[in-house]
Amino acid sequence: MNRLTIHVDTTSAVPAYEQVRAQVADLVLGGHLTEGDRLPPIRQLATDLGLAVATVARAYRELESAGMVRSRRGAGTRIIPPAHPGPPIDNQLAQAARTYVTTARQMGAGDDQLLAAIRLILTAAPQ
Repeated sequence: MNRLTIHVDTTSAVPAYEQVRAQVADLVLGGHLTEGDRLPPIRQLATDLGLAVATVARAYRELESAGMVRSRRGAGTRIIPPAHPGPPIDNQLAQAARTYVTTARQMGAGDDQLLAAIRLILTAAPQ
């Protein structure tokens, strides 16, 4: 696959699987990977990135759980159409969310804390 360029910063507080997952998701949301495109086999990508196979496997599982890819034995992992087609996510909003999550993860926050902070702001902010 020529269009898949992923870089993992092993010194980052963001786990490697999350870096892989986020970059693939960005490529899908940005239209650089489209329905039917095949991701590299887990072992190949792990070798290319210098990561453990389990790390890349977790990233792929997360992408599958999010409904972005489908993995099938013998057919590989492919990009699938969105479950609820609609307008693309606003790029600025997606970037702001990405920055928030990355910063919060660097602070050591978990998913529950991330969501609690968002809920707090939503209830306090005027509409």
